Amino acid sequence: MANLEERQKLKHKFRNQLIKAVDLFNAAVSTGEGDWVVKGFIDIAKNIYTISVDTKVISKIMELLLFPKICQFAQENGYKMVLCKEQNFYPDISFIDNKDNKFAVDLKSTYRKNGKEVNGMTLGAFTGYFRDRKSKKNITFPYNEYVGHFVLGVIYSRTDKNIDERKIYKIDDLQNITSVIKGFI
Repeated sequence: MANLEERQKLKHKFRNQLIKAVDLFNAAVSTGEGDWVVKGFIDIAKNIYTISVDTKVISKIMELLLFPKICQFAQENGYKMVLCKEQNFYPDISFIDNKDNKFAVDLKSTYRKNGKEVNGMTLGAFTGYFRDRKSKKNITFPYNEYVGHFVLGVIYSRTDKNIDERKIYKIDDLQNITSVIKGFI
């Protein structure tokens, strides 16, 4: 394990690499106009069903969109990725460099309530591994083995247009389907 000064340098390097990749991540979820790239779910008959603004649905789709870009980030920066084995484990992704230094990245998303406030993000249970830094309960690796802990947070706005979740679209209508979220940071 690296000493404190080395850990700080490694943490800073990883943070900078992550920040540099933000444009790559943004392009995976947002059009040039700032709308969400996802318009709905499609079935084998090529019907498109609009998505609700349910935060759990949006969050899961966001993860699916970001995952290939996160894999690209890992590959370009020489990290091995370890995904959490359970839904309620921390972190979502562990990155490990060639000297076995570990970096925790949790994916979080939330929506703006207004121009100054967001709905909030759950950042952990603050029990178990937060208190016992050597614990292996609900965590991929013990908390104290990570050089740094990061949140890849996505903040978005809900569309102000009415979305009719009962309407079924066809592929030819794709450009006319309103994105349910927009304005990503």
